[in-house]
Amino acid sequence: MILAYKGIKINYSVFGKGIPVIFLHGFLENSTMWEETITNVSKSYHCITIDLLGHGDTECLGYIHTMEDMAQAVKAVLDSLNITEAIFIGHSMGGYVALASIDLFPNLVSGLVLLNSTSFPDSPERKLNRSRAINIVKNNPNAFTSMAIANLFAEENRVAFAEKIKSIKNQASKMPLQGIISALEGMSVRKDRTSVLSNFNKPKVIFAGTKDPVLPYAQNLREAKQFKVDLVSFDSGHMSYLENEKEYITALHKFLSLF
Repeated sequence: MILAYKGIKINYSVFGKGIPVIFLHGFLENSTMWEETITNVSKSYHCITIDLLGHGDTECLGYIHTMEDMAQAVKAVLDSLNITEAIFIGHSMGGYVALASIDLFPNLVSGLVLLNSTSFPDSPERKLNRSRAINIVKNNPNAFTSMAIANLFAEENRVAFAEKIKSIKNQASKMPLQGIISALEGMSVRKDRTSVLSNFNKPKVIFAGTKDPVLPYAQNLREAKQFKVDLVSFDSGHMSYLENEKEYITALHKFLSLF
């Protein structure tokens, strides 16, 4: 489905009936990443998947897509569907957007799953790496996306998931240069939302990979303890929903059963 929004098109899909659950993909991904999840969840829930700004079939809005920009776009989709409250599940960058949604629209989010994601802002080193990534993208976007996607998986899983990695790389290669850079810029300047996570007094959980090459597991451990968030750990990298699919689906159903 397509929503006209501020002169661009936002692509989204709707499945099932019941309590609304919003699925927000990560950087270089799109809403198709949720296909297996939706197959398992849409039998009992009203599932909405959205291509975030500059990803999938959603067009670019500007040259910096802040997490607030993306949250506003998500809210526009939900408004069009007359959804006033929903459970948010965000993978990586999608988790940043979910936290921005709580910040901007406190009554909108009834539950939160941070899937391989965090409320902490970029460290100075991470900001520098994003700046370097932008320079690489400008010169050779396909080389960047190819390297970045492979590096999301735990090292020992990269052979077993070679076909899936190839598929994700192929989808990412179709992204506009502007979409890649705008998201990198937006993630780099995102706010510290640890207080948002801490003060969110509804059901919340962090799904973390113990071998995540992008987001240190120790950081998620500290985050969960410090802000009193449930933590579910998987023997995986940054792509827990693929690397530990069965365990992830089981944990997701357990969380959703709280509603």
